[in-house]
Amino acid sequence: MLMDLKERNKKDKSQVWKNTKFVVSFNHALDGIKTIFKEERNMRNHTMIGIIPVLLGWYFKISALEWIAVVTCIFLVMLMEFINTIFETVVDMVTDYEFHPLAKKAKDIAAGAVLIAAIFTIIVAAVIFMPKFIALYF
Repeated sequence: MLMDLKERNKKDKSQVWKNTKFVVSFNHALDGIKTIFKEERNMRNHTMIGIIPVLLGWYFKISALEWIAVVTCIFLVMLMEFINTIFETVVDMVTDYEFHPLAKKAKDIAAGAVLIAAIFTIIVAAVIFMPKFIALYF
């Protein structure tokens, strides 16, 4: 059953207006970051895996341009995980956790975006680090 988003509980006094103070907006953003790290296992996994190319970058003393590529890719995967979580949360809210083929489609596409970003990141890491490993061992 779809939830009518216009129907709000009259006793619900949660904030529905725009934040007018930077500090309040900043605190809400921090709450979102804390929530995704607390509730989303994949975000924690991506973060831990993202440490590997950082350590390799320090070990191999990669160039500034290579650092930009590595850090951009790490943040791309994390950003896609944020977007995926947003999609999943909104779909769950609208469908009230009931299965719907379009809900599945939206969630699958969002998860696919994370996968594409992760594959791209692996390719970039291979381009940067494989020659360094080859030079080190051969």
